[in-house]
Amino acid sequence: MSTTERPRILVVGGGYVGLYAARRILKKMRYGEATVTVVDPRSYMTYQPFLPEAAAGSISPRHVVVPLRRVLPRAEVLTGRVTTIDQDRKAATIEPLVGEPYELPFDYLVVAMGAVSRTFPVPGLAEHGIGMKGVEEAIGLRNHVLEQLDKADSTHDEEARRKALTFVFIGGGFAGAETIGEVEDMARDAAKYYPNVTREDMRFVLVDAAPGILPEVGPKLGEWGLEHLKKRGIEVYLGTSMESCVDGHVVLKNGLEVDSHTVVWTAGVKPNPALARFGLPLGPKGHVDVDATMQVKGTDYIWAAGDNAQVPDLAADKDGAFCPPNAQHALRQAKALGDNVISGMRGFPQGKYKHANKGAVAGLGLHKGVAMIVFGKTKIKLKGRLAWYFHRGYHGLAVPTWNRKIRVLADWTLGMFLKREVVSLGAMEHPRGEFYEAAAPVTAAAQSKAGKLPAPASPEGVKGAGKDPERDPAKAS
Repeated sequence: MSTTERPRILVVGGGYVGLYAARRILKKMRYGEATVTVVDPRSYMTYQPFLPEAAAGSISPRHVVVPLRRVLPRAEVLTGRVTTIDQDRKAATIEPLVGEPYELPFDYLVVAMGAVSRTFPVPGLAEHGIGMKGVEEAIGLRNHVLEQLDKADSTHDEEARRKALTFVFIGGGFAGAETIGEVEDMARDAAKYYPNVTREDMRFVLVDAAPGILPEVGPKLGEWGLEHLKKRGIEVYLGTSMESCVDGHVVLKNGLEVDSHTVVWTAGVKPNPALARFGLPLGPKGHVDVDATMQVKGTDYIWAAGDNAQVPDLAADKDGAFCPPNAQHALRQAKALGDNVISGMRGFPQGKYKHANKGAVAGLGLHKGVAMIVFGKTKIKLKGRLAWYFHRGYHGLAVPTWNRKIRVLADWTLGMFLKREVVSLGAMEHPRGEFYEAAAPVTAAAQSKAGKLPAPASPEGVKGAGKDPERDPAKAS
């Protein structure tokens, strides 16, 4: 039992499901009825559908994240990881950002750890690949792409220019198609400010093992999206995959080879592998096995939903169907899950989750998109600017909290009148680099004067000058 007088509801994960489930529980429960504890390695929730626009500079990165402590003021928010779950003792092991791991007792458990990038053993991918699962990666991709334009504009080495201006994207689903569409748009705008770089100098490559792109909106709209990207000069290779990208040399299964400093990996997601340590029943793909009430099978005090759970799709026409991992289901599952936790705590029956698909929307850059809107049995298919309006309208309403809705709307409104920002802040990745380069020789000289080590003849003589020792990969390894 909990060490507190009140029962503890432990929410593992502060993503879309974790945030909304905790909010629902706090809203529905009586004062002092339970303690809600949310554990996540980050202190904020990321609205992932906005990551492509954040990477393109259409939305400020801070506006696509929601601070957990501000949104959940009545909850206990712990920044750390849940490493193991002891179901017999109802205790979770918490690994905080600093300090030793400790145990946290609970009475009810919500598993909402989400998904991670699905990767394959591709040589060079870990060293050169860029994911698109977090706002940090979106910011990094934006800075990286603009930095490549800086490099290409300032060098006369044709091979270096070609490698800098070649951008390879692996994965043609929502994440891949939206990201390459937004980034190509940004690069096209940015090229206007570089005298030695034009859009024709750039090479954008999209690769997917499937026979088409954007399967979420259906084959016809997917085909339109494919032709649209091709008209913008983007090379698309379907039915193939990347075999290696060692040292930026990308080799595809179809025999194509290109050199690129930019390899963006958006080839799907998989459930968080940490679930394997929780002792929960898992499906064939690693999802938590739950019933239609989102209660973990074989338990009466554990629930799971979202990307890390296989929730039966009761609205589907066939047996054995599961809800797809998207924001549309995550929002509704979180609210239904929160209601079921309250019901379970009070001894009331559980409600089953059922939601019919309302369609899908995707943006492919400024004023470009595809949308499939479902009304009953009628499907309305849109493309171009009108679909883009639906895309922005839906996600503008879906992003959590009015604070973020207003800030995102302000970004979009300013974007109508002001030109896109095309400055690279790549130094953010090593913010102490310049200071370290200035301070290290002085420190070394002072230590030498004190008789601790010989003084270097010049700043270049200091080992590691110009690097941040806390972020130096060589030191980290």
